[in-house]
Amino acid sequence: MVDVPVEEYLCTRIRRAEQALMAHHEAVLRGYGLTMTQYTVLLTLSREDGMSGAQLARACGVTQQSMATVLTGLENKGLIGRRPSPVHAKVMIATLTDAGRDVLDRAYREVIVLERALTDRFATDEHRQLCDLLDRAIATLVEQTPTPHAGR
Repeated sequence: MVDVPVEEYLCTRIRRAEQALMAHHEAVLRGYGLTMTQYTVLLTLSREDGMSGAQLARACGVTQQSMATVLTGLENKGLIGRRPSPVHAKVMIATLTDAGRDVLDRAYREVIVLERALTDRFATDEHRQLCDLLDRAIATLVEQTPTPHAGR
């Protein structure tokens, strides 16, 4: 194995970037009484209102059990409403309330400041290249992630 300091590993840098991003977002969202997952749910519903818990869980990358807890919390805060699906009575469909849309709009205005700061940090061609490099890194990470095999 090549002796490379851990600080130079790409995976370490990716993890540190993700930790810095999450710390920023969590600090901003705390001011609105939201977790990152709650914010992601509100953002997802703003783009495609009327989703089931299972759909939201997949979109947000969490388990259905975790999503059930998140949705209950958001409903208790009055940020989403839930109603039975017209297709499957046992499936509840989540929608944004006016209060949810207002909180999301205010939080988004603060979260987007970081996106703009990052974009401004790079020249246009550097930004495009960084996005391309990150997309390639993500593809490699996905390709290299073991998948469960039947019968093991």
